[in-house]
Amino acid sequence: MLGVIFSFIGGIFITIQGVFNTRVSDKIGLWETTVIVHAVGLTVALIVMFIWGEGSFKKLQSVNKLYLIGGAFGVIIIFSVIKGFTLLGPSYSIAILLITQLITGTIIDTFGLFGNPQMKFHLTKPLGILVMIAGIIIFKLK
Repeated sequence: MLGVIFSFIGGIFITIQGVFNTRVSDKIGLWETTVIVHAVGLTVALIVMFIWGEGSFKKLQSVNKLYLIGGAFGVIIIFSVIKGFTLLGPSYSIAILLITQLITGTIIDTFGLFGNPQMKFHLTKPLGILVMIAGIIIFKLK
């Protein structure tokens, strides 16, 4: 249940962040907004880490170095969400993002990529994705 709650909160904030970032980008530019977003995020993360952090940077050498490029993905995510919101609007952009995340997650689960346990692929997964795509098409009809 806690996972559902955190996923719900994450979904709310991803959407609101996309709208806020798009408004800032309208005024100062996309790459400038991306820098501001990451600077503010770093500041908040450092404060939270110093107060509640329980991990250790000493264990960093044991991490697969490939996984350290996740921060660069954040730049791509912020850029892409702002452009998607600008060109499509929040609703349509988020719908496409959700389907893409579901497809990517299914591929990762099915093949057990990046150290995740491999999960069986069921026909219900592509069927669910097709239903979501149909929903977007219906949603987008005028």
